[in-house]
Amino acid sequence: DLVTSILTDCDSFQDLTVKIERPTYRKPFLGGFKHRITGVEFHNAGSQTLPKKRPDKGIEVFCRETQTVLEKNKLQQTINTTSTQMTKIGLYVSNMTDKIMRPGKYLTADEYHKRRLEAVIVLQTYFRRWHAINLVQNLREKKRLRLEWEAQDELRKKREKEEKLQSEYRRKLNPRTKEDYELLYRALEVWRQEETERINKSLTGTQRKAALCGLLEQEAKLIASIGRYKLDTDEENRQKTILRFLGKCAEPKRWKAFDGKITEMDTQHTLRARELLEIYRSISMNEIPKEERVDVLLTLRRTVKEHDCKLTQEIVELIDREVDLMMRDVKECNLEGLRKRICTLFLQYIKTPKFNPEVARILKVPPDPLQLYKNVNFCRSCRNYLASSEFAVPASSRTVGRCRLCCQIDNEARKREAFLKYRLMLKNLRESEADYEDDAKIVYLIQQEDMQYMVEKIWDCQSALSACDDLYDLVMARWDKHHEWSPWNTILLTKDEADAHLKLCNLQEAYEAVFIHRIKRKHIQAKKYFAQIPEMASFLHRSGDQAD
Repeated sequence: DLVTSILTDCDSFQDLTVKIERPTYRKPFLGGFKHRITGVEFHNAGSQTLPKKRPDKGIEVFCRETQTVLEKNKLQQTINTTSTQMTKIGLYVSNMTDKIMRPGKYLTADEYHKRRLEAVIVLQTYFRRWHAINLVQNLREKKRLRLEWEAQDELRKKREKEEKLQSEYRRKLNPRTKEDYELLYRALEVWRQEETERINKSLTGTQRKAALCGLLEQEAKLIASIGRYKLDTDEENRQKTILRFLGKCAEPKRWKAFDGKITEMDTQHTLRARELLEIYRSISMNEIPKEERVDVLLTLRRTVKEHDCKLTQEIVELIDREVDLMMRDVKECNLEGLRKRICTLFLQYIKTPKFNPEVARILKVPPDPLQLYKNVNFCRSCRNYLASSEFAVPASSRTVGRCRLCCQIDNEARKREAFLKYRLMLKNLRESEADYEDDAKIVYLIQQEDMQYMVEKIWDCQSALSACDDLYDLVMARWDKHHEWSPWNTILLTKDEADAHLKLCNLQEAYEAVFIHRIKRKHIQAKKYFAQIPEMASFLHRSGDQAD
């Protein structure tokens, strides 16, 4: 509290007690002034009264709106005062610069709308002309692109066909595989048939017999030359097969880690197989210096002497014999048989699991002799017992028949047919069915002979749509893509036709009734042929239930 004295009316002072309330917050600076002479500063003070509380309306308010009057000044009079003077008595005003305004023709609402409609029609005419020009240009551009694509596609097909012919010619000229020799024997048979037909047409009597005898001699010479070349090729392929087999034994163990990286590990067995592989390569090499040959033989001798048996003793004896003959300067041509015998015995040594444990997981012949009695069939042609994988059994066959080698020899001697096209067709069919991922089974029961029968007897070696007879361009496709492939759910088309056929949704709308009836007849023919196969019976009943 503060005590202060104030002057009353009676020239006397009275003490008053002033109660001071200290603010809870710092007072803001509201300005002031300063005395120029004394330098005393005077500050403006704010009121000490508390703000009046507003009544609670029950609504929480966070903002306050302020309404301000908007004012705008606008002039109603022109800045310059003007006047108009008319001609009157005593005053002449020239009218040379005046303009005479005459009213035009009155335009009714119907005439106005009619003129607007005509203007709109003109605009639409020009717009449609512009749109038609753009449409025609787009059609021309699409036609040009289509013609270019067709020309490029035609060139591509022509180029592919030429490449196939060149590849087939190279394979005939330098055969390496069984398929190459099939093509070569097929070409020989075509040449023989053409020559026979020419002789029968142009010659008669004794001249014809003499020409046929000469043709037979030429054919025999050609077969003999093909046989000699085939022996050399078989030997070369045998060496490649042996090296490939030994390379598989020497490969390190591989597995894929969680991050996708491949980890490799060599074991003592893979290192042993790799050592034997290098030794075999060295002793199989020809035309190497005498000193290197002796070092290789001594290395081989130390390797095989680790095991004492009849086979290793024979190898050591042959090595000593070759070294002795080399020291006597015997010609290499005379040592060729001895070296081949050493390679053969050492290969037998490598294929023994006791000396090379890694070879046990790759050998086709199981170590246990009792397992040989399983899946073994008898070939009535060569009179040998062979594994079931050596027999090509058609789906329509009731017996095992002859082995693959006997069938190949019989084909080379008589018919000389080339089955490469049917193998490719069956391979492409199986790959396309694997892409559907619907657990198709019938396609893996079909063999090469069955595919040949369907193509030749049922589909007449031509496309069902375009009658194209190029077997390299023909493929088997599903007739109804929603069901798995089978001989009674297939159609023979070219590759482009097959792609377009598989995009169809409704076959009844896409094809005519006559064409569909012709395809159904071929399916019935296939069913009659394959109905005699016991394995196909369940698939036939299942397909009938699906059709119902």
